[in-house]
This record gives sequence, structure tokens and C-alpha cells, in this order.
Amino acid sequence: MKYIDEYRKKDLILAVSEKIKSISTKDIVLMEVCGGHTMAIQRFGLPALLPANIRLISGPGCPVCVSSQHFIDIAMAYSRVPGVIITTYGDLIRVPGSTTSLEKERANGSDVRIVYSVLEALGIAKNNPEKSIVFLGIGFETTAPLTAAAILEAKRLDIPNFFVLSAHKVMPPVMKALVVEGVKIDGFIAPGHVTAITGTAIYKQLASEYGLGVVVSGFEPVDMMQAVLMLVVQLENGNPQVEVQYDRVVQAGGNRKAQQVMDEVFELRDDRWRGLGIISKSGLQIRAEYSAFDAEKHFTVEVPESTEPKGCICGQILRGLKTPVDCGLFAKKCTPTDPVGACMVSGEGTCATYFKYRV
Repeated sequence: MKYIDEYRKKDLILAVSEKIKSISTKDIVLMEVCGGHTMAIQRFGLPALLPANIRLISGPGCPVCVSSQHFIDIAMAYSRVPGVIITTYGDLIRVPGSTTSLEKERANGSDVRIVYSVLEALGIAKNNPEKSIVFLGIGFETTAPLTAAAILEAKRLDIPNFFVLSAHKVMPPVMKALVVEGVKIDGFIAPGHVTAITGTAIYKQLASEYGLGVVVSGFEPVDMMQAVLMLVVQLENGNPQVEVQYDRVVQAGGNRKAQQVMDEVFELRDDRWRGLGIISKSGLQIRAEYSAFDAEKHFTVEVPESTEPKGCICGQILRGLKTPVDCGLFAKKCTPTDPVGACMVSGEGTCATYFKYRV
């Protein structure tokens, strides 16, 4: 199977492992900022193939996990507005809010529907003109162009009852925020799918101003191990830079068309991140020209001050300061079937991944 089996060959994985061990002398901490990478690292047991002086930590790479409690609470308030249909990707429906969840709101009579595409939500709006359809827009630069395209299509087709509540975020500001905060990070394993859209220029400041290596990686075990090797070489040579391991997919300039669509519809704003607070210019809000499709401009709801689940350390896990096994709730009170925090909900969440592979 092209590009799957080739990147899971045991002999290749072990060869890269031995190469890393042969050249690695420094204590280094590498952070992956992609939920897909977190799953790959734990699924294939990659930490066991690395020398003890190399530590991998998980960062804020899960879109569901980083969406703030405030965003979840607003979505639930919208779900109680008469005539509103909430459309959302599946994971988000189970994220606990301050007092309830979208899943529970649906059980209580709210119209909350899981969709597999934002265009499916647009179709629901077209077929239900008497209702207001709110799509919960989450994710990084990977999914933001799709939401932007749906807004453009809603305008072209004149579908006035389609709205987006945007929690879309961009990756570089949060990576910088972690470094500025003082989290021990020597290099980043950067997300392949995000970079396929944005290109590699978004990481240059991390290398030039903060002295951090950044390698854009694919998602198979050979990909991940090669990315680690590339970072080790950079750090051993004192030459941090931005490199692409995932060059079969990622181009330096990214996807220009996707960038244009995203830039036409969205603009940067300060935004809330779970566990990290408000980060400057890290979120995407709908531009004034498309405000007719902005749920925040259309609906007015009262939302009490949001509160985090008691005992949950999801925020610290997203910052790389703790691991799930440090949480007293992990695999006890907090499980994938009955999650307390957002990191246990999504399949890309660090807690859910640790639970599945029982690290």
C-alpha cells in the first residue's frame, strides 16, 4: 500500500532509532503540536525507541481540546434559542461545558446534529429555510479554509440562515506563547496537514529568534522517527532551522488557493485557548464583509462566567507541563465513555490517546 506500508517497516524504524542513538548526546525536549502525531507516537511506542536523553511531550494540537470552555458554553446557549439547529463535528458534542454538554442539551430537546463536513451543514440550512443553522467552526489552518469556502458558497447561493460560530485558530502564536511562558522546549515536530495549507514560513521566527528547531512531519512511524532524527542533527550541530520531512505532501509555499480563501473570509483576533488564556492574534474571526454569516453578530445570549471541571488538568497537559497519568482523575473518574475534561473526549486528545494505549 503506497505511503503506508513503506513507512511502517520495522527494519527502517529500527535503523533510524539506532542512528538517533549513535549521534544524540544532549538532553532535549521535543514537542509535537498535532493530535495525529500524539496518536502515532503512542500507538507505535516510539518513546521506547529513543534514548533516555530525548523526551517527547504533547502540546496544544487537538482542536477540540484547545477550544475554550467559554466557546462550548456559548454553543450550548445557542442550542437553546428557539428555531436554531446546531451543526457540529462529532467530538465536540461530548465536550463538557461549565454545567452541561451539547449531547445533554440534545437529549433535553435541542436540535443538535453531527455533520461530517461544513458543506453538509450548509445543505441543512438550504433545506430548512425557516430555521437558523449554526455551524461550530473549530480547528486550525487545516479546516478554516473549508469553513471559509462554505461562507463564500452561502453568499453565492443566497442562503441567509447559515451562520458560523468561529473558534478557528492559527498555530504559530500558541507555539510562541509556550516558549515565552518558559516551557522547556528545544524543538517542535510541526503538523503536516496544517503546513500543507500554510507553507513553512510561519515557523521561521521560532528558529531565527528563539533558536528552536522545527521539522514538519508526516504521521507514520518512519516519518516521526525521521523527524526526530532531523531535529537531533540540528540541535547537535547548533543549527536550528525549519525543515520538511513530509515533503511528499508539504510544499514550502503551501496551498495558495486555500490561503486566499481563508484570508478573504477571516481575519486575526485575540482568542481564548483552554489552559492558556487569551493569546494575541491567535484566532480567526469572520470579516465585516461576511458578518451576515457570523453567529456572534446575529445572536445575543447570556452566558455566565465559564468554569473548568474540578480536578481536571487538561490545561497543563496542553501546555506540556503534565501528562495524563499525572491527573488523579485519569482512567478513574475520567474515561472516554464518561469524560470530565476535553482532553479525554477527542480521539486526538492526549488523555484519550494515553487511555487507549495505556501509556
